[in-house]
Amino acid sequence: MHLPRFHLALLLALAFILHPSSLILSAPAERPPNILLILCDDLGYSDLGCYGGEIRTPHLDRLASEGMRFTQFYNGAVCVMTRAALTTGLYPRHGKGGLLRPDMVTLGEVMREAGYATGLIGKWHLGSEAPKHPIDRGFDEYYGLLDGCCNFFNPAKPDPMFYNGGKIRAFARNRERITEFPDDYYTTNAFTDEAVAFIKSKIKNQKSAIGNQDSPPPFFLHLCYTAPHYPLHAPPEDIARYRGKYADGYDALRTRRHQRQIAMGLFDESVALSPIDPKTSDHRQDFEVTPWDQLDDATRAREEQRMEVYAAMVDRLDQGIGRVLDALEESGAAENTIVLFLSDNGGCASWPNSNPEKFAGFLEYNEGIPVGDARGYELVGPGWGWAQNAPFRRHKTWTYEGGIATPMIARWPGVVTEGKITRQPGHVVDFMPTLLALAGGVYPDTRDGHPIPPMEGESLLPIFRGETRKRSEPLCWALYGNRAVRQGDWKLVWGGGDRRWELYDLSVDRSETNDIAKQNPERVAEMTAYWERWAEMTEVK
Repeated sequence: MHLPRFHLALLLALAFILHPSSLILSAPAERPPNILLILCDDLGYSDLGCYGGEIRTPHLDRLASEGMRFTQFYNGAVCVMTRAALTTGLYPRHGKGGLLRPDMVTLGEVMREAGYATGLIGKWHLGSEAPKHPIDRGFDEYYGLLDGCCNFFNPAKPDPMFYNGGKIRAFARNRERITEFPDDYYTTNAFTDEAVAFIKSKIKNQKSAIGNQDSPPPFFLHLCYTAPHYPLHAPPEDIARYRGKYADGYDALRTRRHQRQIAMGLFDESVALSPIDPKTSDHRQDFEVTPWDQLDDATRAREEQRMEVYAAMVDRLDQGIGRVLDALEESGAAENTIVLFLSDNGGCASWPNSNPEKFAGFLEYNEGIPVGDARGYELVGPGWGWAQNAPFRRHKTWTYEGGIATPMIARWPGVVTEGKITRQPGHVVDFMPTLLALAGGVYPDTRDGHPIPPMEGESLLPIFRGETRKRSEPLCWALYGNRAVRQGDWKLVWGGGDRRWELYDLSVDRSETNDIAKQNPERVAEMTAYWERWAEMTEVK
């Protein structure tokens, strides 16, 4: 519902008389801000320069210097769970109804109802057919991958048989499937091109209608890159930039990144560098990380290539985001656009050696093919996938910090203090109430006659404004037998391999190295009971 202009002006005038400072903070421009929400795929916590990494990321580093970095922002531990939570503002439901249900509303739907032009570019992963296609769920325009991953140079190329049995991935523009791609195609570049075109088109419409009674709406663009998710594919010129950079291995990489994190003030010296997590179970994501100095020369050489290509993928991702930010600035829209950036889970350590037949297929498929080549299908592996999350334990799919903590950057000119680091926790379910507050929108009670669960996140706007936000409910996770609940600075974690509760005080032990569960049985019992109630609500088996 939209207020008539006269009534809106009267309300704004009254708000200014009663609370002038709050009006300035909540409305830095005459019209609601454009919103650009960038989600990348499988980026490690410490990969970006502004989070301690050595990879060249000048554009995201600049975004951080002009905005705010979160040190304790959380995702859902794996691609699809994060996307479900971010899109709906609800924790993922694990039951038969699926992750995107008729009784759930999406960001696209509520932002369009609030008067925004909506677009989604890149990875969707929540359904390739009606009624779960992005065009059915509130997005005016869509271009990208409806599935989870694909060949970066040719998305129409089937997966290898060892991975998903030769599946062909769904790619589309709006409802029209795309099955052919030009020879010079690369998904990261294509998603960037589409985002730049979307922004220029919307800003042109806004400018051409200045002074008109019915001016074009602000835009909400959800830009979802597939990089740096496997397969490891990158342009040769980007790979060349990183040749020889990783010769001393993943152990040394973690140490250097941790030192930079402390030097830049991301952490203080009390945040220790966690040791290698030994393989202790047959859990499908419990991998052995062999110390670098114990690898033979041929294995080290291949490992180096994997990280070189991964770094090149992150580099090209940053180049693309730089072009998108340039489009905002060149169009004059940057001052009234809030830009948000994060990753969908921790660095990915996936490796096909749990199944001997699949591992043999992996080795055969990639034999004689350089890492990064479009003909191959390589993964970054357990060593680098763990190291990318320095200083934390574990990686994607686990609910230790290495699996669920993400870089998160927010730039909002005139509101967010430039160069600020916040240690207040946030979660992807918080985007629904945050974007609704930005847009002046309303979360509905029903959708197509179905009662909708209330939002489970809390607005990030107080944090953006420099205020202290006290979260009213603990945060919870469940995935592949892994569990966690965070209540204030206390975090209770259950690893799907060891299958026991561990308790950590994150105020003094962010890297989860000192389990104090035995010393605090009452707290463990209380937090366990909360998690069990939450698990029942979210249909965790």
